[in-house]
Amino acid sequence: MNDKILVVGEIKDGMLRHVTFEAIAAAKVMNEDGKVIGILCGTGSLENHAQDMVHYGADEVIIVTNEQLQHYTSDGYSQAIMPIISEYEPSGIIFGHTAVGKDLAPKIASKLDSGLVSDVIDIECKDGDTVFTRPIYSGKAFEQKTITDGPLLITIRPNNMSQCTKDTNRQGEVIKREVDIINIQTVIKDVIQKSTQDIDISEANIVVAGGRGLKSADGFNMLYDLSDVLGGAVGASRGACDADYCDYSLQIGQTGKIITPDLYIAIGISGAIQHVAGMSNSKIIVAINQDPDAMIFNIADYGIVGDLFEVIPILIEEIKKVKEQ
Repeated sequence: MNDKILVVGEIKDGMLRHVTFEAIAAAKVMNEDGKVIGILCGTGSLENHAQDMVHYGADEVIIVTNEQLQHYTSDGYSQAIMPIISEYEPSGIIFGHTAVGKDLAPKIASKLDSGLVSDVIDIECKDGDTVFTRPIYSGKAFEQKTITDGPLLITIRPNNMSQCTKDTNRQGEVIKREVDIINIQTVIKDVIQKSTQDIDISEANIVVAGGRGLKSADGFNMLYDLSDVLGGAVGASRGACDADYCDYSLQIGQTGKIITPDLYIAIGISGAIQHVAGMSNSKIIVAINQDPDAMIFNIADYGIVGDLFEVIPILIEEIKKVKEQ
């Protein structure tokens, strides 16, 4: 087996996404003694991000720069990455299961005429094969897959792989490359950032989500107060988004974002199957709803039956008291 695994890093809002570090850890599982090669695409100075990848386990990081890479496009990024793949001939390529990864990975797989396993939540090596586990049927079941021919292309779901411990003394080679990007069919004119929170819900360890039970956009604002004291992010059901309580960028569910936080607090959410599909694999689920028969209680580890407008302020104050101790 070729001993090189390529990890495609992703930068968002000037920071490396945590799923990049999880991808490096996944590469170590796929080939424990192999060489992990990171790749970063963009403009300007990316050396600090490259060093972060080294500190988390990458042996070598390639920085590919071009003005056409300032904003993500599948044409631009694939043209930047394909020459690296041709040169290094990695045995595996790992992407994050993010908006970028879900768009870019199939394009790369098509160019390589290789299989792709998406939304991987676990990796095992059995009898010489690398076995990938992914959820199916909205998280009701799981399937295990292997790729028998060509490089192992996968996308990994954030918050499922334990990332390696950061070692600032770790050394690795950083290589800068410039590439020609031609025939870009998509031109990014402007980027409008609607979400104001610092933590992306797809990577947050704690998510506080609200539904129609919050009754208004003003009611929804209470969630930000709760998420602030917990150090988490705010999400929403589709019902809350449809009612204009918040932006669709916060939507969790089958047609929204799929998340796996350590703690998920569902407030005023009934628990429709479409929503549950996006958060059912959360490690601990807490539900707050005034309806004791709400479906969300069927999957919750802890439940509070009561008026959320009374419960949330009390919960915030109690958390503050604990943090002050």
